[in-house]
Amino acid sequence: MNRSIPLMTALLSLAPAAAFAHPHIFVEARLEVVAGADGSVEELRNVWRFDEVFSSSVVMDFDKNTDLKLEPNELAQVGKTVKQSLADYDYYMNLTVNGKNVTVQQPDIIHVDYKNGQLLMFFAVKPAEKMPLKGRLTFGVYDPTLYTSIDFPTDNELATVGDGFKACKHQVVRPDADEVISQNKQSLTDAFFNDPTGTNMSKLFATRLEITC
Repeated sequence: MNRSIPLMTALLSLAPAAAFAHPHIFVEARLEVVAGADGSVEELRNVWRFDEVFSSSVVMDFDKNTDLKLEPNELAQVGKTVKQSLADYDYYMNLTVNGKNVTVQQPDIIHVDYKNGQLLMFFAVKPAEKMPLKGRLTFGVYDPTLYTSIDFPTDNELATVGDGFKACKHQVVRPDADEVISQNKQSLTDAFFNDPTGTNMSKLFATRLEITC
């Protein structure tokens, strides 16, 4: 059993090579944007379900007692590894307020489970600065390296929670890749396709929730 390749080497694949500029890992996600009593965004709750192929590779890497399943302590180690590794990537969160990017704080913990052959992760993050429910806000989840495809199966998987959103309008935007490329020919250079991380243009392709208050 090969344990030489750590989880995040596969998940992030940081090498700037053209072969890596397309998804190798597939995630079905849910994002809940929670409004606080003070009229701003309180936290963002995430649920990620990984594809079976990648999930099985995680079992191989973290199954220390080789019983072909992940014990609670092994699941905790997966969560700890992901928490440390995704910090530089803002946990794939893409938040803006009136066009201004907003980063997030580290989650307290990333909970991990393994059911029916698939790895599940649950965690909540808070904006690093106040996000008042005023103007135009966007919320998305994407991997800037394009190595991991994060998909929301239905629009209902991008949800708002709390009375603060009652006066707001929202819509889920699913960009068409061909249209994005056509509209951004000047920006999407060869450098983007060879190293998406270096250009930060991959967010143009990401599904997002737009809210106007």
